[in-house]
Amino acid sequence: MLALPRTALALLLAGVLAPAFAASTAGNQPLHVVGRLALGGPGGWDYLAVDAPHHHLFVSRGDRVMVVDTTTGKLAGTIPGTSGVHGIAFDPARREGFTSDGRAAAVTVFDLDTLKVLATIRGTGENPDAIAFDPASGHVFTLNGHGHSASVIDPAKRAVVATITLPGKPEFAAADGKGHLYVNIEDKSELAELDTGSDKLLRTWSLAPCESPSGLAFDAAHRRAFSVCDNRVMAVSDVDKGAVVTTVPIGEGPDAAAFDPSTGTVYSSNGESGTLTVVHQVDADHYTVAATVPTQKSARTMALDPAAQRIYLSAATLGSKRNARGWPMAEPGSFVVLEVAH
Repeated sequence: MLALPRTALALLLAGVLAPAFAASTAGNQPLHVVGRLALGGPGGWDYLAVDAPHHHLFVSRGDRVMVVDTTTGKLAGTIPGTSGVHGIAFDPARREGFTSDGRAAAVTVFDLDTLKVLATIRGTGENPDAIAFDPASGHVFTLNGHGHSASVIDPAKRAVVATITLPGKPEFAAADGKGHLYVNIEDKSELAELDTGSDKLLRTWSLAPCESPSGLAFDAAHRRAFSVCDNRVMAVSDVDKGAVVTTVPIGEGPDAAAFDPSTGTVYSSNGESGTLTVVHQVDADHYTVAATVPTQKSARTMALDPAAQRIYLSAATLGSKRNARGWPMAEPGSFVVLEVAH
């Protein structure tokens, strides 16, 4: 993809596009796309992450992470040198952020206040994909797609301190805050439970009828995990019992899930159908689809800002050309971040 022309980028940084990106529609309108931030530029994308205290949205872009001020829609900075970046995680106590750099088998550490790079931690398993911070242990975990493992990082030591072998290809992970990390195992359609104190794999269970789980969200109060799956279902697991308790229909091509505890709402971003599935939690084991929000085809990853009640999704216009994996390639300069709100 090509970079935005200088005139367009100047307009963006001057804030011409910011009001549309940051504004929310008054009243009780249904969720809908309220803004589009045209970031453009080269590179693909994967996960997004919201640092709510700093009002920063982190957007992975292949070899860098773009940081957007969510109050203005302006670019606040860039985290460079993140080769093959997939995900972003935060340690609020240390005021540090971490990126999983897939092609480099490394993690980039940066300062949440200044956005300056502090260190590069090398030696993770092959192709670190998802990344998660565990508040119970204070450690950061990379989920290594090709390595079929989780690498445990001690931020204080700036080093990989343990490796946990997994039964298959890991996708997204979520911590319960009590010493357990839950990981979708994509090629086995399972959910794995890790003990973050001993750095051991405790158990796995089947997510059937789910196929190829990717995105994962967690409800700490009800101890439920939400896995979104390629066959258009969300599998809801009781993590204490280690079993799926129900499934919910979602859109096609999901790659991320989010849970808002303040409203009891689960979200699935569906890239192939170009929709956001909004799921209402009736109680711990019962769920209904409350809405299907049109977004944009390719909008498969997202981040939720529960404080602002906004959802951000990365997307681009897909052309007829395909890459080596057979995936449609984005039109040059078409990369955007969508904002969904009421």
